[in-house]
Amino acid sequence: MPEMRFTVRWPDGQAESCYSPSLVIREHMAVGETYPLADFLDRSRTALGIASERVRAKYGVPCSRALGQLARIETAAAGFASDPDAAVAILAFED
Repeated sequence: MPEMRFTVRWPDGQAESCYSPSLVIREHMAVGETYPLADFLDRSRTALGIASERVRAKYGVPCSRALGQLARIETAAAGFASDPDAAVAILAFED
């Protein structure tokens, strides 16, 4: 299964490399785009959920790394939840 990393920039300017076990991220986010925090969370949940299910279909178990990455994204996003202008930029995709 082709895995990838995608780099995001959080509202505080910090960049973070994120993991996906599937290239499905490319169908839900685009390099150079900036998404409002809630939209970014929705896109992350959808894409990483699909990626985890693809692993389940192939290996019989969900992808713990994808679910862990989603948990990390949700935890980081919670720190910006009180900012109505918070947005996350997609900096890069790495296959």
